[in-house]
Amino acid sequence: MTSYRAFGMHTPVARQQGGASTSGRSAQSDCLESFRTLPQRKRCVHLPSTSRAAGRKLSQDTRGRQHHQVCANALSDRGLETHQWYDEEDYDVVVVGAGHAGCEAALASARLGCRTLLLTLNLDRIAWQPCNPAVGGPAKSQLVHEVDALGGEIGKMADRCYLQKRVLNASKGPAVHALRAQTDKIEYAREMRRILEATPNLFLREGMAVGLDLGPNDDIQGVKTFFGLTFRCRAAVVTTGTFMNGRIWVGRHSMPAGRAGEAASEGLTEALLAHGFETDRLKTGTPARVDSRSVDFTHLEAQPGDEQVKWFSFDEEVHVEREQMPCHLTHTTAATHAMIEANLHETPKYGGWVDSKGPRYCPSIEDKVVRFKDKDSHQIFLEPEGRTTPELYVQGFSTGLPERLQLALLHTLPVVGMLAGLEQCKMLRPAYAVEYDYFPAHQCHPTLETKSIQGLFFSGQLNGTTGYEEAAAQGLLAGQPLLCQVT
Repeated sequence: MTSYRAFGMHTPVARQQGGASTSGRSAQSDCLESFRTLPQRKRCVHLPSTSRAAGRKLSQDTRGRQHHQVCANALSDRGLETHQWYDEEDYDVVVVGAGHAGCEAALASARLGCRTLLLTLNLDRIAWQPCNPAVGGPAKSQLVHEVDALGGEIGKMADRCYLQKRVLNASKGPAVHALRAQTDKIEYAREMRRILEATPNLFLREGMAVGLDLGPNDDIQGVKTFFGLTFRCRAAVVTTGTFMNGRIWVGRHSMPAGRAGEAASEGLTEALLAHGFETDRLKTGTPARVDSRSVDFTHLEAQPGDEQVKWFSFDEEVHVEREQMPCHLTHTTAATHAMIEANLHETPKYGGWVDSKGPRYCPSIEDKVVRFKDKDSHQIFLEPEGRTTPELYVQGFSTGLPERLQLALLHTLPVVGMLAGLEQCKMLRPAYAVEYDYFPAHQCHPTLETKSIQGLFFSGQLNGTTGYEEAAAQGLLAGQPLLCQVT
C-alpha cells in the first residue's frame, strides 16, 4: 500500500485493488470521503498521487498541481468549498516579524534544530533600525552581553557594524559603565539578512499574519496570512513591533503605518481579541533626519569614539577594529523651548487626539520641556546613520509637531552664543509619532508563552518593551523554549 501525505499525516486514501491502482474517478471519490472525515482546519489541498503502476513519474511540484486540480474538481462536483489553504511546507516554528526580537527568536529556534519560518512584511527591512541606529547604553548594554553569552546575535552584529563605540559613565564606578555602539543601519540590516539566509533550518517568507489556526485543546497549529495561506506549525512567536494597527502622526495628519513608508499589520489584533486577549495602545516617536552636508560642525562639540575599543561579543572573530565616525553635541535654546510651548496644542498628545501612553525611556522633546521646566536646555546629539548616507539622527529631539514647524525648530539648535550648528540645515525626513497595539505581558508565562494558547509566544514591543536590546533579549527567551514545544 502506498503512503500519502495529508497535513503531515500519511493517509492511504487511494487503495490498490488486486495489485492495480484505482481509476481517476475512484481516486477522486476516495479523496472526497477522506476530505470529509478531516476536521475543517485540516482539510488538505493535496490529493495522493496516482499509483506508480500507472507509469506516471511526476515531479513533486507537478503532483501537487495535479492533486490540487483533482481535489478542486471533486469539491466542485459536490458543491463544497475549502475554507483554509495550507502551504506545502510544514514547520516546527513560525516567527511573525523580522525585527530584533523576531531575528533572535528565529535564530535560536533554528539553531536548536527546529524547522523555522520567519514571516515578515518586507524582506528588505529585516533587523531594521527605524529609530536610533545604536546598540547598548545605560540599562541596555548588559542585555546585549547576556544575549551574546546565550548564543544570540545582536552583540556580534553591533561589533561587526559599528560606526563608533564609547563606554558611557566611564568617570563613575564600574557598576554603571555602559558600552554603546553607533551602528551603520544599512550594513546592519544587510548583514543580519545574510546570517539568517545562511542558517540551516531557517526559511524566510514575505507575508502578513492575520490569524491563528488552533487545535481542539487551544494549541497552536498554524499561522494564517492575508492572502489566504496557512503555515502549519507547532509553535509560533509573534514579534510585530509597532506594526499591529500602527498609525503614524505628524501634527494633526496621520496615516496607517507601522513606521514611515511601511504598511501597518491589520487583522492579527482582532484575531487575538477573539481568543480572549487584552490589548491596549502605546505611542513612541522618532526625530527628524537632517542632511550632514548642510550642518556647520565648526563649533559643535565633537564626540569621538574611544581609542581603546570594547566589544559586546565574547567571540573574538568579530573583534575587528574599524575607522570610527564622530558624533556631535548641541543643545536646545530658549528659542527652542518658546516655540515648543507656543505650539503644544499642535502635537497629538497635548492636542488631545492621541491618548496612548509613551514608553518610559523615549520622551519627546515636548515632554522634556513640559516635565522639566526648571531646565534651560537639553542635550541634543547629532549621530551618523551610516557610512554611505548623509543622514544624521537628531537624538533627543523626537516630536509630534507638524512638519511645517519642525524645520524652524531645528534651526534653533546652534551652540549657545555662536552662529554655528543647525541654523541652515536641510531636513531629509520629518519626525513622527507612532501608536500601535500591544498586549500587556501579564498574559504571558515567564517563558513568554501565552497563558491561554499553548505554543503561542509574545516577544518584544508587542509586550510593551522599548529598545532593540530588550526586544532581542525577549526574542532569544521566546525562541529557546520552543524546542520543548515541538519535540
